[in-house]
Amino acid sequence: MTDLFVTDRSLEAGPPTSHRRPLNAPAVIGGLLLALTVLASVLAPVLSPTDPVKPQFSRRLAPPWGLGGTPAHVLGTDNLGRDILARLLHGGRISLALASVSVLIAAAVGIVVGLVAGSGGERVDALFMRLADVQLALPVIMLAIAIVAVVGTSPAALVGVLALSGWVLYARTVRANVLTIRRLEYVEAAYTLGASDLRIVARHILPNTLAPILVIGSSQFATMVLLESGLSFLGMGIQAPQPSWGLMLAEGRDYLSNAWWLATAPGMTISLVVLGANLLGDGLRDLLDPRLG
Repeated sequence: MTDLFVTDRSLEAGPPTSHRRPLNAPAVIGGLLLALTVLASVLAPVLSPTDPVKPQFSRRLAPPWGLGGTPAHVLGTDNLGRDILARLLHGGRISLALASVSVLIAAAVGIVVGLVAGSGGERVDALFMRLADVQLALPVIMLAIAIVAVVGTSPAALVGVLALSGWVLYARTVRANVLTIRRLEYVEAAYTLGASDLRIVARHILPNTLAPILVIGSSQFATMVLLESGLSFLGMGIQAPQPSWGLMLAEGRDYLSNAWWLATAPGMTISLVVLGANLLGDGLRDLLDPRLG
């Protein structure tokens, strides 16, 4: 009777509930925005075969299609007659590539510094954290302007400047996680069994820091896009005639009264990319943080 009663109660309770979390809407929306932007930039020659650099003065300041323009120039043309859609897509290649490489380099440097600082002893920890404090005390845009003014505006220099501005956040986050994880029982047990420091870091510490690293990387991507656009807007990033979103904003600011589309198109594109990256970061945080489940 007891077994039957237990069986009946178990049947009434139904199948065990799944602990798998549902799809996170912000992460999906943000990922789609970024994926569409990247795909459009990669397919730039197909979507807009017009030369983004060659001027055509006879088509200067043509309005977008539907506002008096022609289908040949969907988003209109700029002050030199260049197709805005073509410059927008080709400029996305440059801006997104610089931001992506910068995030990867900043993450690699920050992870290594954080792991060394968290597991290398008090002196090593103090040295790296004081270096991080010095960098945090300097305004990012002023530091970037100073470095670019010295080393130039080549893509490699821009990547170095952007990466230099982003490694601190990774380093401090990883270091905090390392100090916390090292005190956990299973890590202490691994030390007791004779595991080396390198094995502890590779098998137990680093995998448990991947979640915050992914979240930081998403938000840092948005920051890198904004910083690269800001430098290009100030004339210290990508140089004309090569297209860049920040440079297109700078070129369109003098035509806001009679050709507003010159600055509107790159401005909205930057906003969508930053929004997508931030939504993706928020969604990943909610998805990967077990305390929010």
